[in-house]
Amino acid sequence: MSVAQRRHISTLVMNRFARNMLARASGGSVALSRVWPGRTDRLIIAPHDLRTADATRAAEIYAGRFVFAGKIVNCHGRSIFDLEPPSEDWEVALLGFGWLRHLRAADTALTRANARALIEDWIANPANKRRPVARRADVLARRVISLLSQAPLVLGETDNKFYRRYLRALAREIRFLRYAMVDIPDGVPKLQVLIALCYAALCLANQARHIRSASKKLSDELQRQILPDGGHISRNPGALIELLIDLLPLRQTFAARNIAPPPALLNAIDRMMPMLRFFRHGDGNFALFNGMSATSSDLLATLLAYDDTHGVPMANMPHTGFQRLDAGQTTVIIDTGPPPPAGVSHDAHAGCLSFELSSGISRIVTNCGMPTTGRDNWRPFARSTAAHSTLTYHETSSCQFVEMSAMKRLLHGAPITSGPVEVESYREIVQNGTLLTTSHDGYLAKFGAIHRRVLMVANDGARVDGEDTLSPPQGRRFKGADADFALRFHLHPAVKASRLSDARGVMLVLPNRDVWTFEALDDKVDLEDSVFLAGNDGPRRTAQIVIRQDARQAPSIRWSFVRSTASPAVTNARRNARREPELPL
Repeated sequence: MSVAQRRHISTLVMNRFARNMLARASGGSVALSRVWPGRTDRLIIAPHDLRTADATRAAEIYAGRFVFAGKIVNCHGRSIFDLEPPSEDWEVALLGFGWLRHLRAADTALTRANARALIEDWIANPANKRRPVARRADVLARRVISLLSQAPLVLGETDNKFYRRYLRALAREIRFLRYAMVDIPDGVPKLQVLIALCYAALCLANQARHIRSASKKLSDELQRQILPDGGHISRNPGALIELLIDLLPLRQTFAARNIAPPPALLNAIDRMMPMLRFFRHGDGNFALFNGMSATSSDLLATLLAYDDTHGVPMANMPHTGFQRLDAGQTTVIIDTGPPPPAGVSHDAHAGCLSFELSSGISRIVTNCGMPTTGRDNWRPFARSTAAHSTLTYHETSSCQFVEMSAMKRLLHGAPITSGPVEVESYREIVQNGTLLTTSHDGYLAKFGAIHRRVLMVANDGARVDGEDTLSPPQGRRFKGADADFALRFHLHPAVKASRLSDARGVMLVLPNRDVWTFEALDDKVDLEDSVFLAGNDGPRRTAQIVIRQDARQAPSIRWSFVRSTASPAVTNARRNARREPELPL
């Protein structure tokens, strides 16, 4: 590199540094001219917020009580932004400013003044902008959307001086958000940032060029992240709720500005909406796969109100990798896909071929799921294969994760480093019901074993038969001296389970007093403790059905769940006359 080239590069770096310092020193006024061409002296529209608002929480906020993520903080006359947050989840909720919607729901002069005072408090303290959580891309995006959507609350009946301060602060947030695009985790956070930038371009005046640019970037990312069947690339069902709750109002905002929404936005919404019904059990909750926590029932109900199809859920999601079997009142949802790409796998689980079973509004078999808050404590267990209703070989997960703290910070989480590559699934209609044949090779490289699972749901939904097989490919042998495996079925906490006297079955009593019986053919069944992590009130103790076996001695386990019309006492008396499962193999 020549001397002239080095001087040129040095000049560019120093000029950029000087501009950044000038922007910070001027409180954001220079940022207005740099980020937004033309005048940005007015907000011309406020997007609709679909999230549920609770007017009663406005009184709590006015009293200085901030309740987020299961934690309560009282101000006691101090600034809420100066207090030590009790948890990262609490701080994320505070700095996302989503709580402004509760103040807007109350819609009184007092709550409007309270909102302005809190915003003033945030703007006046420069230290707020330097908080690590405040600068996180997803938190920045949520704050920008909140400040735009709740602008009528904050700016109503205010003076021009505060109005200008508000716009300068908003422009500064948008500038930070643009810088965050350089180092942003892939997946949902990246889409949230692009959605927020689209909102900003639509809601502020004189942004025609930025509307086109932001729309193009969002369209490209939607086409990449939303798969052809409507699932998200991360394979997390909860990502659909998180994205649609912002994408639907964005579509409305385009229409309100008399601007045609990007076709990619419309197509993504149309593909995603049927997936909401695909992952729902009869009680309205989502199946617990790949980082899914407790279902936000209010958000889901709001989103389903926008679904014009109101159709029956599709049976197969081949691109996202899930299958659904419906018969009568019985629903089985199965994970039949490989792990997502490493860049979006920081919440993915090692749950290949796991399934969930529900009957009507009662869930029977579940995965453990992920807690809504305090995830770091439970993350290693929740992501393991043992936390899923499937087969675990040699107490090892079918996927391996990066869990070292230094690497987690570098890689924006704990991505999957290896897992199943070939995952096959084939369904067919047989005389007695629907048959699904699946397999995965997650244990092949390390242990030389293939897991095969066959499920059949009877036509009336009264019986679910299955067989799990662990064996090496033809012509090969197991690696290592041991070939022990465990077959687990985690039960929902509302199910009362009792092991039968012959030790080969479990009676399951549902909340509505329906009785199901689990039976294994020629295998001892244990009933052990488990934990249901995705409860609305936090982790709850539950039970799991466990069958342990040595694959060298008995590579297959056949089992069944059967609904009984008899009373629990009669059902228990009939255990000595067990029928062999009628699984067509």
